[in-house]
Amino acid sequence: MRIAISGTHCCGKSTLIDEFLITHSEYTHEPEAYETMQDELGESFAAEPSAEDFRRQLEHCVNRLEQYRDSDNVIFERCPADYLAYMLALRDLGRDSQASQIAAECVRTVRSEMKGVDVIVLLRLQEQDFDVSNEEDPELRRLVDEKLESILIDNQFDLFSDLLIIEPLGSTSERLQALEAVLR
Repeated sequence: MRIAISGTHCCGKSTLIDEFLITHSEYTHEPEAYETMQDELGESFAAEPSAEDFRRQLEHCVNRLEQYRDSDNVIFERCPADYLAYMLALRDLGRDSQASQIAAECVRTVRSEMKGVDVIVLLRLQEQDFDVSNEEDPELRRLVDEKLESILIDNQFDLFSDLLIIEPLGSTSERLQALEAVLR
């Protein structure tokens, strides 16, 4: 099964994946593109993110998705829709004049690559998640959360037809239980 943990930054994706992998060693972990591109490939990103940065990350994500077959057990930290959500949030915040064009160019890619995922676990911001430092860009964080709801729950861009999406609430252990229920 190909599972993607989706959500804005600092919402518990890595924590959930770490807990999941403790009891599911048969799964391969694919870290989010940003980390892999920086840590393993030596790429650098500006302090202020751009839509082009997110396009590059989307391309990396797509490349990794295409490395797996339907029968592989893999858990991805982010799905293609995450990168689109960031592009759209930058557009709405007026932080990148090219974000609208780049996002529009990426919709077809995202639509095509969502077929490489069987289940998306969308981690929404919860009340306890709202107290973060300004370094985490709370405004961008909240808007990406809203964009992911529009993209994944409302299927704003008609990206998929029969994709299972769950929105587990609560603590990490409660979120893990919801994911475990899907696997059964």
